[in-house]
Amino acid sequence: MLPRKRAAADGVVVIEAEPETIANNNKAAVSSSFKKQRFGSCIIATAGNESTAKNGDNSAIIGGNSDQNNSRVVESSSQSIMALGDANHSEIDEDLHSRQLAVYGRETMRRLFASNILISGMQGLGVEIAKNLILAGVKSVTLHDEGVVELWDLSSNFVFSESDVGKNRALASVQKLQELNNSVIISTLTTKLTKEQLSDFQAVVFTDIGFEKAIEFNDYCHNHQPPISFIKAEVRGLFGSIFCDFGPEFTVVDTDGEDPHTGIIASISNDNPALVSCVDDERLEFQDGDLVVFSEVHGMTELNDGKPRKIKSARPYSFILEEDTTNFGLYTKGGIVTQVKQPKVLNFKPLREALKDPGDFLLSDFSKFDHPPLLHLAFQALDKFVSDLGRFPVAGSEEDALKLISIAGNINESLGDGRVEDINPKLLRHFAFGSRAVLNPMAAMFGGIVGQEVVKACSGKFHPLFQFFYFDSVESLPSEPVDPSDFRPLNSRYDAQISVFGSKLQKKLEDAKVFIVGSGALGCEFLKNIALMGVSCGDQGKLTITDDDVIEKSNLSRQFLFRDWNIGQAKSTVAASAAASINSRLNIEALQNRVGPETENVFDDTFWENLTVVINALDNVNARLYVDQKCLYFQKPLLESGTLGAKCNTQMVIPHLTENYGASRDPPEKQAPMCTVHSFPHNIDHCLTWARSEFEGLLEKTPAEVNAYLSNPVEYKTAQRNAGDAQARDNLERVLECLEKEKCETFQDCITWARLRFEDYFVNRVKQLIYTFPEDAATSTGAPFWSAPKRFPQPLQFSAADPSHLQFVTAASILRAETFGIRIPDWVRHPKMLAETVEKVIVPDFQPKKDANIVTDEKATTLSTASIDDAAVINELIFKLELCTENLPQGFRMKPIQFEKDDDTNYHMDLIAGLANMRARNYSIPEVDKLKAKFIAGRIIPAIATSTAMATGLVCLELYKVLDGGHKVEDYRNTFANLALPLFSMAEPVPPKVIKHGDMSWTVWDRWILRDNPTLRELLQWLKDKGLNAYSISYGSCLLYNSMFPRHRERMDKKFVDLAQEVAKADLPPNRRHLDVVVACEDDEDNDIDIPQISIYFS
Repeated sequence: MLPRKRAAADGVVVIEAEPETIANNNKAAVSSSFKKQRFGSCIIATAGNESTAKNGDNSAIIGGNSDQNNSRVVESSSQSIMALGDANHSEIDEDLHSRQLAVYGRETMRRLFASNILISGMQGLGVEIAKNLILAGVKSVTLHDEGVVELWDLSSNFVFSESDVGKNRALASVQKLQELNNSVIISTLTTKLTKEQLSDFQAVVFTDIGFEKAIEFNDYCHNHQPPISFIKAEVRGLFGSIFCDFGPEFTVVDTDGEDPHTGIIASISNDNPALVSCVDDERLEFQDGDLVVFSEVHGMTELNDGKPRKIKSARPYSFILEEDTTNFGLYTKGGIVTQVKQPKVLNFKPLREALKDPGDFLLSDFSKFDHPPLLHLAFQALDKFVSDLGRFPVAGSEEDALKLISIAGNINESLGDGRVEDINPKLLRHFAFGSRAVLNPMAAMFGGIVGQEVVKACSGKFHPLFQFFYFDSVESLPSEPVDPSDFRPLNSRYDAQISVFGSKLQKKLEDAKVFIVGSGALGCEFLKNIALMGVSCGDQGKLTITDDDVIEKSNLSRQFLFRDWNIGQAKSTVAASAAASINSRLNIEALQNRVGPETENVFDDTFWENLTVVINALDNVNARLYVDQKCLYFQKPLLESGTLGAKCNTQMVIPHLTENYGASRDPPEKQAPMCTVHSFPHNIDHCLTWARSEFEGLLEKTPAEVNAYLSNPVEYKTAQRNAGDAQARDNLERVLECLEKEKCETFQDCITWARLRFEDYFVNRVKQLIYTFPEDAATSTGAPFWSAPKRFPQPLQFSAADPSHLQFVTAASILRAETFGIRIPDWVRHPKMLAETVEKVIVPDFQPKKDANIVTDEKATTLSTASIDDAAVINELIFKLELCTENLPQGFRMKPIQFEKDDDTNYHMDLIAGLANMRARNYSIPEVDKLKAKFIAGRIIPAIATSTAMATGLVCLELYKVLDGGHKVEDYRNTFANLALPLFSMAEPVPPKVIKHGDMSWTVWDRWILRDNPTLRELLQWLKDKGLNAYSISYGSCLLYNSMFPRHRERMDKKFVDLAQEVAKADLPPNRRHLDVVVACEDDEDNDIDIPQISIYFS
């Protein structure tokens, strides 16, 4: 029977189906090879009116898409729900959730997919929490709100528009939230909640609830079997609070989300206790009290029993094992030690107890260590104020502020010995004034934190917040006192923000000229925040955003302004359009240009000079450094941020107040030596690095080299002859091999090639290696050659019955066929037929060479070795190449394949995972699945929506300070946060280094300017007057003047612009008005003085 439509509130159409239809839909969903789709049908469920589906009835709400397999059904159940979601949920769409999977892993994702969440209160904070959880992919989110949308709400809620004013908040939120992820069931409740309704959820979040009701609901959740995780969160102006209670006994499965630390053993003593030393390949990350297990230990095999053992005295390369090994076997070689991660049980107190005895507060800013106890009082005082008067304090009302301070004082006095020494009336006054407002940056920040706490509650992944967290950003208030009349509402969408900052700062926000670099996850969040704050929304304001990237499916789980129908479109254009739909007054221009030296005609001097502030939303260090140098040069504030999984950091770069981004850098990542990757791997990362290198060499570089030769044979041969080195020889050998010995004309040839590649990689090369260096080989010093961290390999024996062997041949042969433009037959995907074909391949016998050259030098950067007869060999190779080219079809070209990690149908990751795992098998290294291989070989940066939201919220709190313009360095905050622990560390930015000379001083922010196109002599005299003797002046890489060269004195009376054009051959574009020179100076005592860059204006 067809479903029947019926009307619901506000025009929402709900579809009723007969029980049989629903059952059939469920069967279809189960029986099909169902892959979780992000955008299929739109599922909207509403409650709070008579037509709502009640528990136990036969009605359900399903999507309007005709594809039944993509429909999700709102099911009712009288059974109690597991505290952690049932992990047996639908298949994970790895293309969509790859970055999130890299943070959480499959088990946590499955638990999320089975979790039902209630969010009560759909103002700015509630919608931010909902957004983050819907993007994460929980099973269902129920939105509860009894109130209606006010113009006031538009300051912080990105789903509301002016047309929603007067509608129920929950109902007005559904449609836009559903667009974020159609795999999540979103329903609404619009009437008063009862505590019994909470039993349908694994976690409940309240963002707008009084303490009396909160205690009632929390008691129910705490005592429920199993317990329901309860979170109470509030954002009041520039103040926020979170309370978590996940039940009397909550088990944290993984406290930090980090992989278990490991070490490669070098020695173990026969002592009580025993000393374990590890190789100095990498520092150990163990801590005293850790439990570890041993494996692969030779000699002292008693340790290989898998039993966890406690350690102490952890050092960078050793530790003490709390065990008597005196009677154990004598350690000979080998061994891996691995940390054992232990679950942790937390005993949460219910809210009624925790209010009286809050325990330790989680600190975020050590300069405000006294604020959390005070804010614990302030939020209780505000609750009593609202309860007594039925309203919030009025912004700017001293009377209301005094009343709230009085209430706080009374509560404090009742605490006896636990009272706060100083209730800080000034802080409470700020708290009272802004208490009605929900600010977007605060909602974004707290939405990230609370969203992550819900994930913890549903999965046991990461350590929960235990139990109170208070935060304030009073430094964001204007630096000058605000007249109370400035707080009055203007009947605008920014009234809530005006009630905190005043209308003067609002005008500054609206007139700001902002440049956002990047439109990915951070960029989308920034655009949303800026649109809601009203930044660049005035007549004088302008926001420019640029990103040269296009939207991919994997972006959709974090970059929330994009939809599946935007895949392939320019990120900046789509994001700008979405931001303008949040606030139609936003003056935004979207560009698709990379910011760098090559686009200085687009982002020219005038562009940079006209900016108010720059916000970076980038994902690579080089681009950040370039923008940093531009902001330094043009003296523009730069707001910097970045995320890595659950971690995030923010850095404020403020002209003349702070150091610049490039002033301090992380050390470069340690790279494994080439010989380790190619011949002596000892972990899966080495295997995957090698696999990625082989993939690119076989399928991209060699075909591209072939095409370079075929496109212009004469020029190519001349270039190789002129080079005449080992690299040129290697290039020619690879091209000749590809066109002659390993040329493929049929798919059978591709299978033969793949089978012989297997033999070469995993059999012959290993035989050669252990022939050259047998197991008992010694180094020149007499030490065993195969000592840790080296692992002695064993050749594989190919078997068509081994699925992993066959999968390697499948992926390799298909990709080889692609490079030669050979049609791929369907039967290749049938293992039995492929196995029969592979078995027919004749594999020649292999004999190891006595004179094989295997690189063992860890400092070597290439495997190619130069030879005195390279030139002769190159000529011979060119001759052979000319002969084989004659047999090629007219116009023959190969098709190079560029590695693409995010398409699971293209066999790229199948081949890389196959290469890496077979190599790992050679060396007895644990293998990995394709997803883990994708993370490592694809260099995927782990990312989740929660840390991104938090980072952008923190940055936008700093943006208030930047646009206000009067703040000191001590008002700004840099932040590092790790939501997994959770850890929040905020500190003042580091000021720039000051250089002094005589009575002058300057920093990296200073630039000395000379106008009217001076001569060289005039510049030297100008510096001389400052007590500085210039001995070298350069423009770019060209030396314009050096005091040691007598001929340079002939240039003394030449104008600088002429010198730059004549000597440096400078090509000065018409829009360029100045040139920059670097001058080396010393003082009268011949001490070098590092002076600022000098800009010489010539027009």
